[in-house]
Amino acid sequence: MAEKLILGITMGDPASIGPEITVKALAKKEIYDECRPLVIGDAAVMEEAAKIVGREDIKIRAVQSVGEAKYEYGTIDVYDMKLMDLNTLERGKVSAAAGEAAFGYVKKVIELAMAGEIDGTVTNAFNKEAVNLAGHHYSGHTEIYADFTGTKKYTMMLAHENLRVVHVSTHVALREACDRVKKDRVLEVIRIAHQACKDLGIENPKVGVAGLNPHSGENGLFGREEIEEIIPAIGEAVKEGINAEGPVPPDTVFSKARGGWYDIVVAMYHDQGHIPLKVVGFVYNKNEKKWDAVAGVNITLGLPIVRSSVDHGTAFDQAGLGIANELSLMNAIDYGVKLAKSNKVKKGE
Repeated sequence: MAEKLILGITMGDPASIGPEITVKALAKKEIYDECRPLVIGDAAVMEEAAKIVGREDIKIRAVQSVGEAKYEYGTIDVYDMKLMDLNTLERGKVSAAAGEAAFGYVKKVIELAMAGEIDGTVTNAFNKEAVNLAGHHYSGHTEIYADFTGTKKYTMMLAHENLRVVHVSTHVALREACDRVKKDRVLEVIRIAHQACKDLGIENPKVGVAGLNPHSGENGLFGREEIEEIIPAIGEAVKEGINAEGPVPPDTVFSKARGGWYDIVVAMYHDQGHIPLKVVGFVYNKNEKKWDAVAGVNITLGLPIVRSSVDHGTAFDQAGLGIANELSLMNAIDYGVKLAKSNKVKKGE
């Protein structure tokens, strides 16, 4: 047991599917075989979630410290923060109270990781509107982690099976995203992408760098960002020994990566990277009118601590129904374990 890493898993927005998929994921023995999971949230909400998903056989055990947790399969240890009043909780609804609670869970899991009490962090989704209503003005988890860890150079990575994507920019308007395609930032993200692959055990990663414009600008005909910013960044990366290639037209680079041409793709903005990954990872069953798979992982790279996350939102429309799919959370836990092990090796622990 001592060699299994401790992962702090935030419950997510109490009004979301987060508590439900957490129960579903931690009801599987393989999770306890690979790590020691500790939920950061509210024990009372988790107890209700266990009832909703029909797993009342799973016990919820409230603890007030990491040291109190027992990590026994069949019992979910919850670092009980008591931030959400069940009497006022409305599942599937945006509220400042739920946003405040969700923010509190994230802040606590970061504090525990920074203090070395846990080995890695995994986050369930929160609602950005709710968090902002609570007075915490962040555009997402990534920015909260960067702020509370004092990190200046970071990026988001999405992963599903052999498709991995990192981003030059994420939560900004598209007009601003184009302005953020600068040589230094592109080079920074190429370096982070290269290191991320090495941390995942890929010895000589091949990095595909997407263009910004259609056809990667067609030699300046459709824009000059490739010529003035992206190509010089790739050139610098190659000089440093990084196996980077591009700019590859955005409409083909992801298919090439899916086929094994690249180990990771550097996307220039949020949707350029998110859309192809979610087309592959999110599978909707038209006949049964339900999601067969909501797979994929969101990882923040460049932090001093490990953070992986589900690659979906709060799904308020499914909250309280017990039908939400836990696959993305299980994938996030798996990545969290891999990255936490790599992090320990780098630190010489």
